Amino acid sequence: MKKTVDVAMPIGPVHPCWKEPVRIKCETKGEKVLAAEVEMGYMKKGIERIMQGRPWQEVMFLAERVCGICSIVHNMVFTETMEEISGIVPPERAAFLRVIANELDRMQSHLIANFSYCYTIEHETLAMYLLNERETVMDMIELLTGNRVNAAYMIPGGVRYDLREEDAATMREHLDRLEKNLRRYIKMFEGGPLIALRSRGIGVLTEEEALEAHAVGPTGRASGIPVDCRSNHPTYRKLGFEPVVRTEGDNYARIMVRFEEFMQSIGLIRRALAMMPEGPVRGGGECKGGEARYSGEAPRGELTYFIRTDRYGRVEEIAIQTPSIMNIDACAHYMLTEVTSLADVTSTFISSDPCIACNER
Repeated sequence: MKKTVDVAMPIGPVHPCWKEPVRIKCETKGEKVLAAEVEMGYMKKGIERIMQGRPWQEVMFLAERVCGICSIVHNMVFTETMEEISGIVPPERAAFLRVIANELDRMQSHLIANFSYCYTIEHETLAMYLLNERETVMDMIELLTGNRVNAAYMIPGGVRYDLREEDAATMREHLDRLEKNLRRYIKMFEGGPLIALRSRGIGVLTEEEALEAHAVGPTGRASGIPVDCRSNHPTYRKLGFEPVVRTEGDNYARIMVRFEEFMQSIGLIRRALAMMPEGPVRGGGECKGGEARYSGEAPRGELTYFIRTDRYGRVEEIAIQTPSIMNIDACAHYMLTEVTSLADVTSTFISSDPCIACNER
């Protein structure tokens, strides 16, 4: 009788489809994956330890360096945690400008996530289309904040710069073109036979498994969990925000949730531009001593900062909980188990949009 040999198959830490180094160790039986383990530790930065003992003005710049892809939301959550400690309320115009910056950050992050997925399943045409559109979003971020990455746009009490009317008009034109192009690309993804065959029913994460693994963000919402921190944010409530939810729980659903959230972000920015009142963008206020735990919705899910400061506003203790660690755990324990082909391991891992830089901060 022919014996079936079990093989331990390592993938990574360096892989052409990985944005950052990480290793997946798969236990296989033939082509079938029996179990998987994700191994990290290739880029540990120790940034929380570096933050301790420094004034908030320095920590603010360090916070947005936790992640180069979603730096704006780290800037936003750190700033709003300091405002929670100090009782500072930003002007209403600044609050709307923060929403615009945060949604532009989400759009570029979702585009690079879906680009990576399409590239992984070798649909390079759609991948390049998405990467090209991301450049337009990055230009809009530069238009608003003055920089493409690490802009330090938000500060306690407001934002650094106002948005000129001519720049708002340029932004509206870009949004119109992005909406038109993305509708075409979404149809390519929904109806393309190669994409459908490689995505539907692959890497399924059920709602029960997502709850067990505490999956968050688009990974959790693609499995039917209607949780999004933006629902509790006062400015988003004014804009009539509702989370995007699907129930399939597979690779296809996770990519579609990001596409649908991209279109939702366009609508949120348009409404923010229309509802934004005139007035100052910096209200002032002094950062005080105290502690607070505050959560915001990053492109990958719930991002939480715990900060304790002394009476001079110096950071005594800080802890950052990023969303990817839960999603990677859900991927290793549920999405990759029983995958029928080793060729689907990489695309399933990428579909959860893991951010190793956030995890190894």
